[in-house]
Amino acid sequence: MKIAIVASIQFSPEMLKTKKELESLGHRVFVPYSTEKMATGVLRFEDYMKEKELHGDLKFRNEGPDLIKDHYEKIIVSDSILVLNYSKKGINNYVGGNTLMEMGFAYVNDKKIFLLNDVPDMPYTDEIKAMRPIVLNGKLSAIT
Repeated sequence: MKIAIVASIQFSPEMLKTKKELESLGHRVFVPYSTEKMATGVLRFEDYMKEKELHGDLKFRNEGPDLIKDHYEKIIVSDSILVLNYSKKGINNYVGGNTLMEMGFAYVNDKKIFLLNDVPDMPYTDEIKAMRPIVLNGKLSAIT
């Protein structure tokens, strides 16, 4: 299965680890452009996070391809998305704005939506539930 991983860029190390695990299970996996740059050593995770903390991430969004469109294309060629929803900002199973958009892209294009962890309790919980994600409860082997 072709899977696009979606998550907060803060979870890039987890995305790369998950990508390897999924590939070992026979899947083809896509990660965001910035995460790819981190994997190849072109961009250091620490530098990205420091810049984002100090000035936001527009610098990275304005270098190279349009990051939203680039990941949209990866979602389109995939069979499904996997949302890595870990705790962030004091919220268990956090789903941020970009991730919610990417879930919407997958949903309207009839892609399966897998959540690594349960649906978060956030102002848009109902919208997430309406997309009928499959909750994996942390088990990547449950992806079918």
